[in-house]
Amino acid sequence: MIENQEGIIITTDKILFFDMDGTLVDTDFANFSAYKKAVDSVLQTDTKLVYNPEIRFNRSVLKANFPHLTDNELEKVIQVKESLYDEFLNVTTLIDENVELLLRYSKSNQTYLVTNCRKDRALKTLNHFRLIDKFTNVFYRTFDENNKKVNKFEKALSILGVPPNIVIAFENEEIEIADAKSAGIKIINPVIA
Repeated sequence: MIENQEGIIITTDKILFFDMDGTLVDTDFANFSAYKKAVDSVLQTDTKLVYNPEIRFNRSVLKANFPHLTDNELEKVIQVKESLYDEFLNVTTLIDENVELLLRYSKSNQTYLVTNCRKDRALKTLNHFRLIDKFTNVFYRTFDENNKKVNKFEKALSILGVPPNIVIAFENEEIEIADAKSAGIKIINPVIA
């Protein structure tokens, strides 16, 4: 059960988990642009993909748009997309409300980036905005031995050895919010007093 999330006071014993994409930094257009250029490069054609700000372009959206892609082509697109990301860093923007909380509480609390972003891209983005030193530590995307996504919140809690009741999470994606709840975190995206 989620507690009342309005008027929360963050005391210094609380640990703050911040997601990156869509929570601290709006990377959707940069992500789409890198994907489009990668698809055009791999398929050697202008694919006429159009940006939809309502949907984050990802592997699943790529498959839906190009069901004929082989696994090798799919992996090549993703590899090229990652290498092109730097070209589009200039179209990423900070999400001021959450960045202000990070800047405010990084001085008094333990603050962790808990993201499903790959390490290389997360570091590029955080360095671009000079945010890396605002975190006590960073947890990047990982997979288990069966190449399945790991619940990033459970992993961070386990490594830190802290109970979920002292953690406040800031996260924008519904599926990740569900993972935070599953990990036992009760305060998610609160309205701070």
